[in-house]
Amino acid sequence: MSAKSSANIRAVALVGHGSVGKTTLVESLLAATGAITSRGAVEKGNTVCDFDPIEKQLGHSLQSALVSLSSDNTHIHLLDTPGYPDFAGQAISALAAADTALIVISAQTGIELTTERMFTLAGERGLCRMILINKIDADNIDLGALVENIRERFGKQCLLLDLPTHHAQEVVELLGHDDGESDFASVASAHRALIDQLIEEDDALMARYLEDGADPSPQELHAPFEKALRAGHLIPILFVSAKTGAGVPQLLDALVKLAPSPLEGNPPPFYKGEPGAVPTAFAAQPDPSLHVLAHVFKVVMDPFIGKVCVFRVHQGTVRKDSQLFAGSSKRPFKVNHLYQLQGKEYVEVDALVPGDIGAVAKVDEISFDSVLHDSHDEDHIHLQPLAFPQPMQGLAVQTQRKGDEQRLFEILHKLEMEDPCFTVERHPGTNETVIRGLGDMHLRAKMLRMQQQFKLELSTSEPQIAYRETILGQAEGHCRHKKQSGGAGQFGEVMLRVAPLARGAGFEFEDVVKGGAIPGVFMAAVEKGVLQALAEGAVAGFPVHDLRVTVYDGKTHAVDGKEVAFVAAARKATLEAVRAAQPVVLEPVVSIEVVAPESSIGDLTGDLASKRGHITGTQPRPMGTVAISGQMPLAELGDYQSRLKSLTGGQGSYSLAFSHYAQVHEEMQAKLASQFKPGNLTED
Repeated sequence: MSAKSSANIRAVALVGHGSVGKTTLVESLLAATGAITSRGAVEKGNTVCDFDPIEKQLGHSLQSALVSLSSDNTHIHLLDTPGYPDFAGQAISALAAADTALIVISAQTGIELTTERMFTLAGERGLCRMILINKIDADNIDLGALVENIRERFGKQCLLLDLPTHHAQEVVELLGHDDGESDFASVASAHRALIDQLIEEDDALMARYLEDGADPSPQELHAPFEKALRAGHLIPILFVSAKTGAGVPQLLDALVKLAPSPLEGNPPPFYKGEPGAVPTAFAAQPDPSLHVLAHVFKVVMDPFIGKVCVFRVHQGTVRKDSQLFAGSSKRPFKVNHLYQLQGKEYVEVDALVPGDIGAVAKVDEISFDSVLHDSHDEDHIHLQPLAFPQPMQGLAVQTQRKGDEQRLFEILHKLEMEDPCFTVERHPGTNETVIRGLGDMHLRAKMLRMQQQFKLELSTSEPQIAYRETILGQAEGHCRHKKQSGGAGQFGEVMLRVAPLARGAGFEFEDVVKGGAIPGVFMAAVEKGVLQALAEGAVAGFPVHDLRVTVYDGKTHAVDGKEVAFVAAARKATLEAVRAAQPVVLEPVVSIEVVAPESSIGDLTGDLASKRGHITGTQPRPMGTVAISGQMPLAELGDYQSRLKSLTGGQGSYSLAFSHYAQVHEEMQAKLASQFKPGNLTED
């Protein structure tokens, strides 16, 4: 199903908030191009993209899905992405495979949380952006007000590319029309605004237009249109009803004629970074004759096929039976089977050219974000990573059946490979296995999958909060580790100092030892001991962050100097220094957005304030709802889902994003410290 030329390929990611109709829109596009005989419906569970049993059960997308269709000799890859914030990892990762982001907005609910987030991320990634207003046939909507809101929030460069007419039964295209009627705006004025914006991109067209006043032809406007899209000077607004099909032909026409091909879009942000060297930008060329360069943006653990890695080809041609490398791996793997995806179907193909999206199966060497290539010249080429939200919502899990522990870890590892916003932590001290995601819906979906697909029964509980420690002052530590028990002994002496770094800076290790007081061969052991001390904590048993450790002196012994001695000495010296440097405990603070009926705003703000939260803003939303933004400690969110349900009569929803770490109050620090049994610093 691969296109023969990159010039007639389009890669489009449909992004936007949940329930705006992205999956239904894909059904309409597939039906309009003959890829399917009839449209499915989300509520019936028979759509091409929502094929997972849990997606059908929950009634919304959980992961990105890929389909392809052809229109007017153009091959279009569509990436349907989930819209709820809990599943943002799947939506964000799809941006790495697209040239165009189609931001879908519901005419009923307007601009929502995910809409703004994905609009911004797509712009930061350099994707060409188009805005699609869906559900234009709904009752009691104000399309004119919504367009004004879009321009107010996203910029005046958001211009109409078409307009609904005849009470949203049809849509009139504006690039080639300056007459006709529409439901809420002047066709002539919208046409003129669009043309004026485009001719500013081409000096020759501008000069001719000023001279004779005639509009350029649509063919002449293609190049300035692409230029304006790439630069973000134009963000077209289109209208559609995925339910009735109004606007679908105009959308297809825009994707074929105006959306960029791989030859026209902004180049992907590749860079070359040899170990220890400064990374330099690398320009991938969408040329099928060059070395292969492809990027894995999605991993699927298919219950029948196994591990499937989905990738976008950026350079060269990937062929069946060819050999590729993953990252800096020295061992090639053979492409035994090459697929393109059509929902849950795997369509085998012989070759993929730049712009194509395909998949390989059962290749253990590949992981999420891998760069695939066929020459060692590209061993150290990477794609600039996307910014994923940090998973903060946690759940401690335990197997109900004895003997399932090893199987639990294997299954969790598979789920972790699939989802960049799902992590697994093992805490030996508390014997807890903690899964973390972006919200309650995210974790419930993972639990459902483990239960239904893997037949794994689990018990759950609230996990410990991921506190941290840091220091506010400077101090020194010193330890001489000396052990003699017959025969060769152990000796190592370390002197160091600690100093705070800015919040979020992490850890720095500095070696300023002079004269070989600590031989270089032992410095790795010293750093290992330092890291051990920081991992176990000094005040309350939590990892220590945001500090610099400088080793400035020490001693060794010609016979008894041992790595193990320097590890022990560095660990004890570090703990001594940290405990003397005004150590404090930090707690994670999250940004929270609550969407609820306006009538609940007083109860919600009061509840947040009672849980050490503070409100940062409120934003009216359509349909009598309001969005309340704020920040609060993660420790206060344990039962927030039930509190929100009670306060809003089940009509509220919320989303979280990690914000920062903040110092806990003295009473909390004293409580946490009292529960910690610190290590002994006395000499062995």
